[in-house]
Order: sequence, then C-alpha cells, then structure tokens
Amino acid sequence: MSKVLFVVTGARYWTLADGSKHPSGYWAEELVAPYLAFTAAGFQVDVATPGGVVPVVDHASLSPDLNGGEANAVALAKRIESIAELKDPVSLGGVEVSDYVAVFYPGGHGPMEDLSVDSDSARLLVEALGSGKPLGLVCHAPAALLATEDASGGSPFARYRLTGFTNAEEVQGGLAARAKWLLQDKLVAMGVLFEESAPWGEHLVVDRNLHTGQNPASAGPLAVEMIKALTG
Repeated sequence: MSKVLFVVTGARYWTLADGSKHPSGYWAEELVAPYLAFTAAGFQVDVATPGGVVPVVDHASLSPDLNGGEANAVALAKRIESIAELKDPVSLGGVEVSDYVAVFYPGGHGPMEDLSVDSDSARLLVEALGSGKPLGLVCHAPAALLATEDASGGSPFARYRLTGFTNAEEVQGGLAARAKWLLQDKLVAMGVLFEESAPWGEHLVVDRNLHTGQNPASAGPLAVEMIKALTG
C-alpha cells in the first residue's frame, strides 16, 4: 500500500511576545479531515514528529463553537482517539522521502514553535520539493518552510506561489497583537509569493508539486487536491 507521511508538530505551546506559553498543538480538523481523505482513497498514513514525541491536539480546535455544536466536537475528539498512528509516531530524523508518495503538514500554532526551526523537517521539505511528489502544508504549517532558509536568507521555496494563515485571520483570532511574529509577514520576507483570500473561507494554491491551504476550512480540500495529483 502506498504511504503518505504526515509531519505533525510536537509542540504543546506557542511562546508569545511576552514570554508566556499559549497552549497549542496540532489543529484537529487540519489533521483529521486529510487523514480521512487519504485513508479513504486507499493510502496508508504514517505520522512523524520531532524526536518521535506523541503529538497533542490544540484543545481550542475541539470547541463546540468551532465544530457546529457539542455532538460534532465530541465526534471529532473520538476520531482523534481512534487514529493509532498518533499514539506511536516515528522520529522526523529517521524519515526518508523515498518511502512515501506524498508529504503532508497539518497546522495549528504548534509548527510556529518547533517546525519553524527544525532542521530535520527542513531537510525533508527540501527533499520532498525536489522529488516532485505532492507536498502539502495547511494553515500555520507553512511556518516549517522558514527552517529551509540558509545563512544568507535564501530558500528553495522562494518565488513559489503559496498560501497560509493570514495576518487578517490572526487578528480576527485574537492573538496577532501578542505574537512574536506573524506567519504571512515571515513568509513574504522569505521571498515566497503569498496569495490570500477572504478570512476563514476555503483557499488553495498549487504551484508545481507544492500544495498549500489557507486555513482549517482548506485542509480537507487540500488533501483531495493532492490525491488527484497522485491518482490522476
């Protein structure tokens, strides 16, 4: 069975500008919706994290208000509990792109904390981009691209069209004023061609084998787009 690698943050918090630690992790919908899409299409999913730590869900992403009510929130939490791969992840340092047909990064504020500076993730991203295999990142996950910058500030992702969680969404989410930095600003400074749409709506950008989604609503559709690239 063909395998897809999910690279998931191992962070449990996001350090804000005042040094406080905001509880974080991966965003539930951004992991679950793509997981269901890939597995329903017949792919096996492996989960990798920095150091092989067991990832945690951002509990804010399980709020009934964000999931259409209490019943949906409970169902989402139960779905996460049923994903065995989350309980026994492999370490990013031992992962080889050649073992997978695609690589996918769920978001949440966690990647801003760890994957944005993780050298193992950076190696994987550069190899995945060069391989031509579908590489997907959604919401805050493009923060991982920042780790691909070299000493002079150059990155193989510069001049690629992509999207991610926007400044406007961070402001509306209430954390922009407390953040050390904003994802959109950092990506633009790195030299990518950042494309944004209206806050919170589905928005995908595909440039060669790089597939990106703007926000939680984009996660499932992004996986579907990657599956099309794999099966079409």
